[in-house]
Amino acid sequence: MEFFGHVIDGAEVKSSGGETFTSVDPYTREPWAEVALGGAAEVERAVAAARRAFDEGPWPRMGRAERGRLLHRLADLILEHADELGLADTRDMGKPITQSRGNDVPRAADNFRFFADHARLTTAETLPMDSGHHAYTRYEPVGVAAAIAPWNFPLMLETWKIAPALAWGNTVVLKPAEDTPASATILARLALEAGLPPGVLNVVHGYGPDSAGQALTEHPGIDRITFTGESATGRVISAAAAGHLVPVSLELGGKGGNAVFADADLDNAVSWSIKAIFTNAGQVCLAGSRLYVQRPVFDEFIARFTAAAEAMCLGDPKLDSTQLGPLASKTHYRKVRGYVETVAEEGGSVRSGGLGDGWFVRPTVITGMPATGRHQREEIFGPVVTVTPFDTEDEVVALMNDTRYGLNAMLFTENLSRAHRVSARLRAGTVWVNCFFVRDLRAPFGGAGDSGVGREGGTFSREFFTEPKAVVMQID
Repeated sequence: MEFFGHVIDGAEVKSSGGETFTSVDPYTREPWAEVALGGAAEVERAVAAARRAFDEGPWPRMGRAERGRLLHRLADLILEHADELGLADTRDMGKPITQSRGNDVPRAADNFRFFADHARLTTAETLPMDSGHHAYTRYEPVGVAAAIAPWNFPLMLETWKIAPALAWGNTVVLKPAEDTPASATILARLALEAGLPPGVLNVVHGYGPDSAGQALTEHPGIDRITFTGESATGRVISAAAAGHLVPVSLELGGKGGNAVFADADLDNAVSWSIKAIFTNAGQVCLAGSRLYVQRPVFDEFIARFTAAAEAMCLGDPKLDSTQLGPLASKTHYRKVRGYVETVAEEGGSVRSGGLGDGWFVRPTVITGMPATGRHQREEIFGPVVTVTPFDTEDEVVALMNDTRYGLNAMLFTENLSRAHRVSARLRAGTVWVNCFFVRDLRAPFGGAGDSGVGREGGTFSREFFTEPKAVVMQID
C-alpha cells in the first residue's frame, strides 16, 4: 500500500510513535493506503514550525508579487499532477474521476492563481484629514492559520482555505479529513517542490475529537481557524476558538431548497436539478435536496426528472463513464441507508431509486413527504431528494425558508421580476437562478444559521486572513 505521511517543517514524516491508519477505497471496500496517524504531539510540532516560519522566515516578508510567483508555480504543478491528485481523491472517497480530475483539480489550481493575483493587486485607502494629518490602511498577515477540510471535496476545499491564507503571507497547518488524507500530502509535497519555504504549509493527519483536530483548534498558537464540515462539529470548534478569542470561519451544512416555477425552461431546470442533488452522490453541502415544483408542471417535471435520474451510470468511479459512485465510507452509507429505509414511516414514498450493491445508493426520488418529515428537515448528504408541489410564490418562499440552514437556494423561472423578487426573499448565502454551483471567486461564500459563520472569497477572505492596520501621520 502507498504511504502518506505528515508534512511538517518541510519534511514528510511519520508519527512520533509510528501510529498509522488505513484509507479504504469505497468502491472495492478494501484498504488502499497507509497514513500516519497524528495527535497532539504532531500538532505541537506543526504549529511550532508554522510559527517559526511566520516569525522568522521569509514568507510574510516577501513582496506579494514574489509570493504570487511561487503560488502560480504551485498551481502549475497541480495541473501537471492532475491524474495523481484526481485518482487520490477518487480512491479515498469514491468521487467519479471525471469530477475529481476534471473539475476539482483545475479548481484547486484556480484557487491559488486567483488569490495570488488578488493579494498582489489589492489596494488600500489613503484618508486625508483636515487636521493636518493623513491616514492610510495596511493589510497585514495574522500569523498561523488552522485549516480543517471536509472529505467530500478534499483537494478543492483544502486549497480554498490554504490559498488565501498563504497569498496574504500567513503560514498554515492543515488537517484533512481522516477519510480523505492522500491529496493533502501530495499537495504539500508539490508546495515544497514549488519553492515554498519549510513550515509555510504543514499537514497533520488524524481524527477529530480527542485527537489532532481537537489539539489544533485548542492550540494557543493558532491565530485563525477555517473549517468546512457538519454543523455539530462547527459548534465544538467555535467554542474551542472562543477560549483564545480566535476568529473562525465556518462553512457548515445545508438543506438547499430548489423551486421550479411553471414558466421555467423545463429542459434546463431538469438538467441543473439533477446536477444539484446527484453530483458527487449527493455528498455536497449545497445539494438541492428539497425540490419544489409548481403544480401545473409537476407531473411533467417529475416524469422527466425521474427518467434522467434512472439513466445515470453507476459504477467504478475510476472509469470515465461513471456518473455516480459509492458513498464515501461504510459509516456514511449506513447513515444514508437509514433515511432510505424510513421513507414510508415518515409519510413519503420512493418514486425511484433505493439501495444498491456495496456502498451504493441509487438516485432516490421521494414524493409525498410532509414538511415535518426528517427527510425534509435533516441534511441527508446523499443522492436523495424530496419533491413537493406548490401553488403560489408566497407558499414556496415560506417552504424554502422553513429550515434551520441558510447556505444556498435555487429557483428556475423565465420571469425576470420574479427572479429578483424571490432571490431577495430567500434566506440563503447564495441563490442560483436557472443554474447551480456556478462560482465567481470574488463573491462572498458562506451561510447563516446552522450553515455557518462568516464569508470567504475575494475581499472577504482578505478580511479574514489579515489584520487591517491604520497608520496616522502628521504632515503639517
